[in-house]
Amino acid sequence: MAEERITVEKVTEVQHFHACEEVQKRAWGMDDILVVPIHLLITAQKNGGLVLGAFNEEGEMVGFLFGFLGATRTRVGDEKAPARLRHCSHMMGIVPEYQAKGVGYQLKLRQAEHVHSQGLDLVTWTYDPLESLNANLNVCKLGVVCDTYLRDTYGEMTTALHVGLPSDRFQVEWWITSKRVEERIKKGGTKLRLDEVLDRGAKQVNVATVGPDGFLWPSVYDLFTTSKDAVIEVPANFQSIKSADMSLATEWRQHTREIFTHYFDAGYTMTEFISEIREGRRSSYYLLQQDFVIR
Repeated sequence: MAEERITVEKVTEVQHFHACEEVQKRAWGMDDILVVPIHLLITAQKNGGLVLGAFNEEGEMVGFLFGFLGATRTRVGDEKAPARLRHCSHMMGIVPEYQAKGVGYQLKLRQAEHVHSQGLDLVTWTYDPLESLNANLNVCKLGVVCDTYLRDTYGEMTTALHVGLPSDRFQVEWWITSKRVEERIKKGGTKLRLDEVLDRGAKQVNVATVGPDGFLWPSVYDLFTTSKDAVIEVPANFQSIKSADMSLATEWRQHTREIFTHYFDAGYTMTEFISEIREGRRSSYYLLQQDFVIR
C-alpha cells in the first residue's frame, strides 16, 4: 500500500486553529487549561510567528507546529550586548496514529523555509534528552546541536507523557543555513555506529546494565575523562520504563542530569545520536564533542 500523502500548510482558517487545540490534547493528553489557545495562535501567526498544520488526504489535521520570534544575547550574561533574533519553536505535536511516520520531519522542514524567508538562521527548542524517538529526529535527521541542559524547565507537569518526573530538557540549536544541517537534510540523516565512534577514540563515560526486569539500569559513570569525544548511554524505551517503574525513571533522570551538566560545563557539545541493535536489543547513545564549532 502506498504511503499516505501528508500536506503541510500555514494555518489560516479559524476551524484549523481549533483543530490545533485538539491535536495538542490528542498528542500529549493535555487538560484544556494547558492547551495553547486559539487566540494566542492566531495572534502569533499574524505577528511574525508560525503555526503550521499537517493534513492527511481526508483533510484532517494530524499534526501541528507552533513557533514565534525570540531573541538571545550575542554575549551570554551581558545584558548590554545586542540581541540576536531567532525563531523559538515552542511546540510540535502529532496525533498518536500518525507518530513515527515522518510527519514531524515534514513540519520541521517547512518551518526552516519560513525562518529562512525571515532572514534568520537559528531555530531553538527544548526536548527531553531521555526520549530517543525525539533525539533521532532532532539530531540524526535535522542536525541540531546542544550545549545547554535545563533543570526542571516547566516545573511539575501533568500531561500523560510527562507526569511524575522533573521536566529536564536539552535546549537545542538548529543552524538551518550551516553545511552540517544542509548535508544532513540532503542525505536524509546520519546513521553512526557505536563501534565506529569508539574506534575513533571516543570514551563511553557511563555503564548501564540490563536488570532482571528486562529494563536498562544506570550504573557507574566517569566525570573525569580526558577524551575529546564522550559517549553517554540513555534508555531506548524511556516511556516503557516510566510506565513500569517510576523510581527507575527518576534514577535515569538524576543519572543523566549529572553527566550532561558536567560535560556541558566542561565545554562539550552534543553533536550526534546513535540508535542501533546491540546484543539483541535496541540501544541509544549521545556523542558529545569538546570545543565543537558549527560549520
